[in-house]
Amino acid sequence: MPISEELLTTACTWAEHDPDPETRDQINAWIAAEDAEALAAAFAGPLAFGTAGLRAAVGAGESRMNRAVVIRTTHGLVTWLKNQVDTPKVVIGCDARHGSAQFQQDAAEVISAAGGQALVLPAKNPTPLTAFTVKALGADAGIMVTASHNPPADNGYKVYLGGRVATGDAEGVQLVSPADTEIAAAIAAAPCADEVARDDARIEHVDTRAEYLARAAMLVGPNTDVTIALTAMHGVGATLGEALLTRCGFTVSLVPEQAEPDPDFPTVSFPNPEEPGALDLGKAHAKKIGADILIAYDPDADRCAAAVPDAAAEGGWRQLTGDETGALLGDYLARRGVPEGASFANSLVSSRLLGRVAAHYGIHHEETLTGFKWIARTPSLAFGYEEAIGFCPDPQAVRDKDGIATSVVLASLAAECKTAGITLLDRLAEIHETVGALYTQPLTFRVEDLSIISTAMEKVSTTPPTELAGSPIAKVEKFAQGSKFFTENDDRVIVRPSGTEPKLKCYLESPDRERLDAIAADLREYFGI
Repeated sequence: MPISEELLTTACTWAEHDPDPETRDQINAWIAAEDAEALAAAFAGPLAFGTAGLRAAVGAGESRMNRAVVIRTTHGLVTWLKNQVDTPKVVIGCDARHGSAQFQQDAAEVISAAGGQALVLPAKNPTPLTAFTVKALGADAGIMVTASHNPPADNGYKVYLGGRVATGDAEGVQLVSPADTEIAAAIAAAPCADEVARDDARIEHVDTRAEYLARAAMLVGPNTDVTIALTAMHGVGATLGEALLTRCGFTVSLVPEQAEPDPDFPTVSFPNPEEPGALDLGKAHAKKIGADILIAYDPDADRCAAAVPDAAAEGGWRQLTGDETGALLGDYLARRGVPEGASFANSLVSSRLLGRVAAHYGIHHEETLTGFKWIARTPSLAFGYEEAIGFCPDPQAVRDKDGIATSVVLASLAAECKTAGITLLDRLAEIHETVGALYTQPLTFRVEDLSIISTAMEKVSTTPPTELAGSPIAKVEKFAQGSKFFTENDDRVIVRPSGTEPKLKCYLESPDRERLDAIAADLREYFGI
């Protein structure tokens, strides 16, 4: 297809002002080759800055993650911060993905030149370390360069607010509206990347790893006799995770093929512990060493998954769901004791089981909107989780997901069970017996045509199903992102579009595990996708 004048002008202007010779040369090569398709993809519009920050493939152009985008984004952020406080103090961390260290340095130089104080953490470290440092040093903001568990080609940029900008329960939490839209406007008004001032005059290199480890070690329980197979999924969690768990008295063995950071994630098809097959190497290593539990961090180590021996499971190991882990951790922390007036919280798409556990122990419980930016804002939070294996066991230190700190609590619980002669699955069964069983299962429809999702959500809103798996719908509740259905059998189904991918997501829950497949079948027929 021919290159439009508008596209050509946009590409030429961007290349002229791109401070990175590699991406500049790439754009110029596309222009010279008259590669309209490549240019259209690279200039499909500026990356949208929202409450999740930025995420995109690393590459040239306004629609990708690159130095020019990071420089302009940071200029917009620091401009907004300077409207809130004088001399903003900003922590900057990064993982080991493609471009991360350079993006971290660029962000620090922009903040320094703008008159802020840039506190630069050592490169190739977990997201929870950045979140911890924002609170520990009383910073006004934190930048974490990471794409979490996205595909290898991606990188991202997330923002925490704290210090003088966000206080109380919002301190150290990822930003929410209206800050995101105000920052986005400041980014849009930023000058071209090569016109943004950068220097290193007010850059300070800080290292809070020792303080982070000391705080996380306080979460260890009285029992530590377990052997842990630990995988970092080629991410940045191995060094701190192994150091912490060993310090606490656990026996730890890293999955060797996945211990070192590698931005190409060579041994997994998708670097997410929840994906089928992602823990195969971990399970094999756990079996080889006779481990009591397999613990897996996602690439930036803010999330944590677990698998346990189970003779009935394929390969002899069963991975716990995020909801199962959330109930186990909540029950364990409740039994260990929480402060008077403390709260537990989980996102509305997570199981109702934690709420029942909290009620059993007389602990206040909140159900929040989806995302840790909402969970972490719960007043007097003592523990929060989301079903996508994100857990917050120490909100006073890290008011976000923290896979590394979570692994200490999880290992302590596994050791308690081992000492008592039971398994984590036995303990889960005891929780079900005490507060009532609830089982969950995801159902996801990936589509290429986004209109299918809007049509499905319209159908949910106007003509919801009348029954599921033979049980009549007793109640329908609508919320900002979607709808909930409750049956007379106490089944619950939540339907919403994904916020990050072309997916329609359904969250199924029932007191009867056998009903979940039947509910899923009915939903497939109902949507006709």
